[in-house]
Amino acid sequence: MLWLQVWWVWISFGLVLGILEIFLPSFVCLGFGIAAVLTGALIAIGLSVSLPQLFLIYAILSLASWLLLRRFLQLKSGSVKTFDQDIND
Repeated sequence: MLWLQVWWVWISFGLVLGILEIFLPSFVCLGFGIAAVLTGALIAIGLSVSLPQLFLIYAILSLASWLLLRRFLQLKSGSVKTFDQDIND
């Protein structure tokens, strides 16, 4: 039950993944980071589950957050981001 006492590790892992998203912009690291922070918050409020169940919760939250990020932040299918003006004009 040691993993239930270190909720801050999950939150720290989530913050590291959020920072990593700055360097690898693909929503993957951010989705995993959001799920890690949510998992840490669930542990902090008193969720008592076994380690395999905890990893299952993390996997489900990761998938859900990645799908939501992809749905709301990704460009529409078939569209290309274009710029009308140059920044140096």
